[in-house]
Amino acid sequence: MDRSSHNALQGCVAALHSSMQLLDSSIAILDSGVSDYPRLAKVLQTTRHFELVSSHDLTTAQATLLSEIQPEVSALLLRVETHLDKLERREKSLIAKAELQEGRLSRTSAGRNSSSAARQSAGGRSSTANGSAATATAAATTGLSALEEMKLQQLRLKKERLGYAVSRLELQAGQRERQLRKSMAPP
Repeated sequence: MDRSSHNALQGCVAALHSSMQLLDSSIAILDSGVSDYPRLAKVLQTTRHFELVSSHDLTTAQATLLSEIQPEVSALLLRVETHLDKLERREKSLIAKAELQEGRLSRTSAGRNSSSAARQSAGGRSSTANGSAATATAAATTGLSALEEMKLQQLRLKKERLGYAVSRLELQAGQRERQLRKSMAPP
């Protein structure tokens, strides 16, 4: 072969060798650049942790929930109100009964004291003259005879019973008025 063609061939081989080195270097650079690609793909993958709901869907869900809960709450409030009315009526009735019983007890104890005093004075009158003087002073102090005092006691008890009956009727009237208002109230 000719020397010039040998030099030309040697130049081609050197250029090819240089190109191959450059290609190997490029492959090494590309390999180092993409060797981490699977990890990067996993890192960059988006994961939805929270679902975003539109405001329209949220408003619709709230309205549905409100329409389901509101009748139940209204019914419960009505039951509570009815129960409280019953308890209030019962409390008033018990207070009226207690006052009536207290009045009866005080009248009964006062009647017993006056009747026992009358018995003692009557027994004293028959036994001694001193006892008759005490009876006279007791009658003069009260200004009433034993019969009149007993009638007065009966009238007081009757007045008490009538007062209790009036208070009971007032409670019943109030109860009927509340029931009437409830029945006429809009739902």
